[in-house]
Order: sequence, then C-alpha cells, then structure tokens
Amino acid sequence: MGSRRDYYRDPDAPTPNSLVPGGSALVVDTDGSILMQRRSDSGNWSLPGGVMEIGETLEQCVVRETREESGLDIEITGLLGIYTDPAHVIAYEDGEVRQEFNITYYGRVVGGRIAVSAESTEVRFIRPDELPEIPVHDTVRLRLKHHTEQRTQPYLG
Repeated sequence: MGSRRDYYRDPDAPTPNSLVPGGSALVVDTDGSILMQRRSDSGNWSLPGGVMEIGETLEQCVVRETREESGLDIEITGLLGIYTDPAHVIAYEDGEVRQEFNITYYGRVVGGRIAVSAESTEVRFIRPDELPEIPVHDTVRLRLKHHTEQRTQPYLG
C-alpha cells in the first residue's frame, strides 16, 4: 500500500487532477462504539470505505469495502452525509491528487468477524471517549461530529 497525504484548507495543497466517487460506513455497536480502522498508508484512524468499481452501486461499494477492510458484513441503514469539500485534497505517491468525494452511510453489522487487511494495521470499535486521544483526520472528525449531533437530515456539503 502506497502512502497518501491529506490536505485540508491548506493553501499549499497541490491542485487536484482527479475526482473519484467513494463511500464509507459509519457502523455503531450496541455500546455506541464506532467501527474504525487504522490506515496503513497514513497512520490515521478512519471509517472503512473506498471507491466505486464499474458495475456496482455506491451502497454495494461500501458493503464490499467494509468487508474487505474490516472482515465484517454490514447492511446499509441510512445516510449520514455527502462530503465533497474541494478544500480536502488527497495526494498519492503515484501523482494522483484527488478532490474529496465521499458519501458516508450508516451501517449495521450482520455477520463476519473483525480482521485486519493490507490497508490497515488495526481494526476495532472505538469508544467515543477514545476519539480525542487518537489520530483522526479533521474530515473524518467532521463526520463523527455529525453522527454525535444525531441529525434528522443528512449533511450536504
């Protein structure tokens, strides 16, 4: 897995050359802990997810990526929000510079067993009180904040 660097509201960020539809899952257990993975490419804790492949819906993508990255099978239960802030730019070592395009769904575990993939060094449910102490990118913290606000409508931004 290559490295990546996230830029957020950074005037020195490189100019994007790519826009790729992606999605992620916010999965909460019965205790209110949130399924997260520690990314091997950045070291940050993040929600499981990834980019769409031809022939699948974004919901199918999120279910597939969650299974690949966490070992857990989920079903989509709702929509947290749409995150397309052009101030979030992700630079990859191969020269791709991607503008953020992420739709974050709520999901519920329906099977599987937690397992670490090549894309992560650790996967587990994180208690809300642990979140301030661990490395999480600001754009993921925004999604977590929207979750804790228990919004009645999805975030659109």
